[in-house]
Amino acid sequence: MAKTETSSTSTPAPLSRERILQTALRIADEGGLEALSMRKVAQELGVKAMSLYNHVANKDDMIDGIVDMVVRDIELPRFDLDWKTAMRRRALSAHEVLLKHPWAVMAIMSRINVGPAMLRYVDRTIGCLREAGFSWEMADHAWNAIDSHIYGFTLQELNFPIEATEYAETAESFISYIPPDQYPYMHQLSLYIIDGSYDGLHDFELGLDLILDGLDRLRESR
Repeated sequence: MAKTETSSTSTPAPLSRERILQTALRIADEGGLEALSMRKVAQELGVKAMSLYNHVANKDDMIDGIVDMVVRDIELPRFDLDWKTAMRRRALSAHEVLLKHPWAVMAIMSRINVGPAMLRYVDRTIGCLREAGFSWEMADHAWNAIDSHIYGFTLQELNFPIEATEYAETAESFISYIPPDQYPYMHQLSLYIIDGSYDGLHDFELGLDLILDGLDRLRESR
């Protein structure tokens, strides 16, 4: 009996908001938000740009959507853990996730986002701090202090002009610009990096722990 030949051509997945946002996220990750447009997303999906408007209102709506997708991957604070442990895990997760999406830090900082993942993320963060005994005012200050460290450190890491493996070589090439008689402390620190006594790498967790320890003392004093 002859075998019936089946077609190997599969039907394309129907257009949806999730599919559009997944494509937009990939484009942003590869080229930044400046590479993102309705036309580019439509081209990647093999559809006309106008068809996207059945699922996303405009480019701003698309950006808000992919920001929410990024935030969705960040670990939420757990109420069954000590608050410092929960907030530390949240911060480490946020730093790791944001490094994978270099465009996202500025998008989070510069936009008002009311997506479900963002609202859940903020609500759980405030809730963790409130359940730990922080006042409403101090919970808000604490959350913003932690996030300022996350966003600032991540932006610096993403944009720092020197690769970690080149610190010693760079310090040696610039040592003549910082003579010891004019800049004694910078000069001495540079020598430590040049001779390998110190790698010069900044530590995200060190700054985070300083903030958490300080907030804990403030919480106890209040």
